[in-house]
Amino acid sequence: MKYTETVLTFQCGAVSLVGTIAAPEAASHTGVLVVVGGPQYRVGSHRQFVLLSRALAVAGYAVMRFDYRGMGDSGGEICGFEHVTEDIAAAIRGFREACPQLDQVVLWGLCDAASASLLYWDTTHDPLIKGLVLLNPWVRTEAGLAKTHLKHYYGQRLFQADFWRKVLTGKLGIGRAIGGLIGSVRNARQQQNEAALSNTSSFQNRMLRGLKAFPGQVLLLLSGNDYTAKEFLEISRTDPTWASCLKQANIVQTEIAEADHTFSSAEWRMQVENVTMQWLDARVRT
Repeated sequence: MKYTETVLTFQCGAVSLVGTIAAPEAASHTGVLVVVGGPQYRVGSHRQFVLLSRALAVAGYAVMRFDYRGMGDSGGEICGFEHVTEDIAAAIRGFREACPQLDQVVLWGLCDAASASLLYWDTTHDPLIKGLVLLNPWVRTEAGLAKTHLKHYYGQRLFQADFWRKVLTGKLGIGRAIGGLIGSVRNARQQQNEAALSNTSSFQNRMLRGLKAFPGQVLLLLSGNDYTAKEFLEISRTDPTWASCLKQANIVQTEIAEADHTFSSAEWRMQVENVTMQWLDARVRT
């Protein structure tokens, strides 16, 4: 299917934001809004968002990717992922004004953009949002990072010949190696105790609340070779509330086994595109 690509400006309060829409030749009732994560703009790492938008447009979906305040071509000051609800709301308005046939929107986000998407819905309960695509959601705490580092770094290192070769040849002092292991254990326990005292307004708890209450469809897509994804898996396995939430029938979870955090190879990028399209066709398209 042919598509057109246009750049638009829209307002977020007094600030002008910039976005790019890839729209199929035939009118699409389902739009995908790519929410940008991290300190980057609407092109994405390895041009991921450009390529994703064009692939989805060819498949019949209108797609908009945009720059937050203070990022890329947009004006204003940077707000951080916990404070971009107004940016996302403004982007949805601009998207629908440019594509008035849209009657439902899917938010697609990687890393803290996945977190921002959940925070947006938790804050607004926007009825236009019919789906969420969450890639490697950011749930980092000091406790979670320490536990993940302990389990996936030290756990693997203890079974690597290179680790013991360095210990036995004196290139890696046994005291330093064991001290690092013990320090990580202590840090994980200390941070876990501190996290238990945190209040319910933490962004992780708001994400969980939003995910539990969301009535639409959710695609959770994780990289197999990424600490952010491993941190999410750790909390989903050890926290009973998260574990229960992820068993909901509206949530589909899948993994790209060898992929890194940003799905940097062409093969991994195409897998993301295909999984997203198949999920949209099966669960969201009207």
